Parts: sequence; structure tokens; C-alpha cells
Amino acid sequence: MLLSLLKCPVNLPKTDSINLKIKRIGMFLLKSSSQPSYLWITLTQASKKKGLTAIQCDWRLEIVALSDRISFRDKDADPLQITHQTRSGPPAPEPRREKQLFTKHLCRITQEAETMYEYLSNNCTCTYVLGAFVLLWVLVWFYRDNLEITKVSEKHVFVTGCDSGFGHLLCKLLDKRGFRVLAGCFTEKGADDLKSATGPFLKTCILDVTSTTSIQKALEWTKKEVGDKGLWGLVNNAGRSLPMGPSEWMKIEDFQSTLKVNMTGMIEMTMDFLPLVKKARGRVVNVASVLGRVAANGGGYCISKFAVESFSDCLRRDIQNFGVNVCIIEPGFFKTQVTSLEPIERELHRLWNQLTPEVQESYGDKYLDKYIKIQRLIMNTICDSDLSKVTNCMEHALLAVHPRTRYSAGWDAKLLWIPLSYMPACVVDIALKLVLPKPAKSV
Repeated sequence: MLLSLLKCPVNLPKTDSINLKIKRIGMFLLKSSSQPSYLWITLTQASKKKGLTAIQCDWRLEIVALSDRISFRDKDADPLQITHQTRSGPPAPEPRREKQLFTKHLCRITQEAETMYEYLSNNCTCTYVLGAFVLLWVLVWFYRDNLEITKVSEKHVFVTGCDSGFGHLLCKLLDKRGFRVLAGCFTEKGADDLKSATGPFLKTCILDVTSTTSIQKALEWTKKEVGDKGLWGLVNNAGRSLPMGPSEWMKIEDFQSTLKVNMTGMIEMTMDFLPLVKKARGRVVNVASVLGRVAANGGGYCISKFAVESFSDCLRRDIQNFGVNVCIIEPGFFKTQVTSLEPIERELHRLWNQLTPEVQESYGDKYLDKYIKIQRLIMNTICDSDLSKVTNCMEHALLAVHPRTRYSAGWDAKLLWIPLSYMPACVVDIALKLVLPKPAKSV
């Protein structure tokens, strides 16, 4: 390992300096020799040889100290005052031969040192250039990421699923920022609660994303509200998570009920409202999930969120030439109706009761209780109560001049699920196998 590079002057006026240089060279040769028979140079005698002194004066010597090659055959000997000795092997060479070997070795060392110095100099330059480029890129990214649009009071944003959770909080946040918010609520009560908590510029409509008729009514109402300005933002937030559980426990209707809301409803809303978004050169913000990155449980939820991810990527690439941005929100686990324990446990009991006796026997009588306990532990451990972490991402996607393609919200998303999505599938399989209970008749 190269520790240091010593530059020696070309001409040394004093004999003591020359002797010192000879001693340094002698010590280096002594320490770095790899020959079977070690040559112990008489430094006092070497300093009197004119040839060696001439070499010192003519060459700009670069002595390289190597930490991993320092070893003395006789550790008790003083390397500055030793004479010709040999340990074992052939007799010591003649003085002239010593001088030739010394000169040859010195020239090789000098050339290698100069090459190494040039290599290190070039590498340092490349490192500085690369570091400066990375720093500049980071500064430019932060500058672009913080640029915001203007005249938000003239822009309309349509949000689905506003009865509670992320959609409800986002509508109140956008209303405070001055947007003209159009909120699609599933129930009259949800619409009334939202209107009572916001200003006069927020308007609501009843929307069921699983109904084509309901979507068309909301579209006609939106066209009247936005006029020729178009729709700046469409936030597809409406979704459902239940039923969730082992895939073998599901019937086809259990998959379809979730897919109709999270996938089909989201696609139909986007395709119907897209002309209005294109007119305003606005944004489509689709709420996916970290379970659209890692399939951690059965049922239609993970399937639908993977569909949201892929549909959004396809849509973004298809319409990017029209000035429309498509953003994906990937929340982790948050305390909303989607993660409420009571409906999750109720659905698990329903799924268990619809199984055949043979399937129940394969899992065992205690499997359901163990599964529910693990669900409670997971939800109570990683669920975050601060919903603003998600709505802040949505707000940035609507306000930023250069919105991001993906937003990950929550500590579990950033530290657990997103890194896990880049792992080999076998790693995810093993991790989930260790967490979930083992069936009674597992092999």
C-alpha cells in the first residue's frame, strides 16, 4: 500500500544531504528487497562512490514507502550502519555488480514512482470534476424541485374519495392554498362535513367511481365549473382495501369488488377527464401504495395497486408530448379507514367461514387467530397517524413547476417497502414467510 511520495531536490550542495539521500535509498532497498539473498549495503561506503552520488544529482528521485513490504531479516541490526552481509544462498556480489544492481533498481523505482504520481494526479482531477458535477446536479435539482406555479386561484382540481382520509384532508389543504376544489364524495354526509370545514370556493358532488353513470354526471358538472380553462388537476384518491387475506380464501367476487374501485374506476375517471386536463396542460395524480411495489398479502388490493403503477407509467409516456404530467403517490401504512382493524378482522372471519372443511383443516383451527394477531401487531407498529405526509406529496405534485414522477410517503415506505422492492424475490419470500404464521399441514 502506497503511504507517501517523497520529492527529493535535483542538486544538493552539502555532502550531508547527499549522504542522507543515500541512507534513505539504502533503507528502502533494504526494506523492499524480495530476493532470496538479501543484499546489505554499506551506506558509509556507498556515499563515497562517485557513480552513486552522480545518480543522486542527475535524477529527481521519488522514493516510495510501502507499508506492507517492510520486513527486516535481522531486526536487531542497525540499517544505517551495516556492512555487506548475506544470510543464505550465493555469495555477495562484487562492488561493481552492487553498483549496477543498485542503479538498475533505483531507475525502476523512479520510473514506477513517476508513473504512480501521474496516475494519482489524473485520478484526483477526475474525482474533483465528478464531485463538482454531482454537487451542481444536486443544487439544480433542489432549485427546480422548489419552483411553484402561479395564479392557483384560477386553477381547478378534482379530487375523488373525499369523505375521509387523504382526500378529505387534501381538499381542505388545497382550499387554503386558493385552488378551486371540486370534491367527489361517496355519501351526502361526507360532502356536508367537507363543505362545513372549508370555504365557499370548494364545491362537492356525489361520485361512485364504480358507476359509469355517476362518472358521466360528475364529468358534465365539472365541464360547467371549469369552462374553457380546463382542469388543472385530477387526483384519483378513491379506493378500498378489503377483503385482504390469503389468496386461497378469496372468491372471484372478492377480487372484483376491490378491482372495480382501485383499478377500473381509476382508469375510467382518468380517460373521461383527460381531455379537460390536456386543455389546461395540467396533472393527473394517482394514489397507489407501497403494496404496489411489494405484494405482501392476497386479495385484490395489491393487484389493483400494481395496476395503478403500470397504468400511470404508460399514461405518462403516452401524453408527455401534450404537456401533461402524471404523478404516482406511494403511501406507506397510515391510520385511515383502509387500515382500520375492526373491518379487517371482520372480513377475515367472513373469508374463513366460507372456506371448505378441507381447506380449514389444512390451515388448522388456530391459524386464523394467529393471523389476526400478526395483523394487529403490524398495524399498531408501523401505521402512521400523520396523514399530512401524504397530502404534502399530493400538494407538491399539483403546485410544483416540475413535479416528480413518484412520491413515497411515510417512514416505512422509505426505509422498508421501497428498499425491499429492489431485493430479489426470494428475499421477500423468506421475509414474509418468517412473519406470517405457518399452516398446520405445511411441508
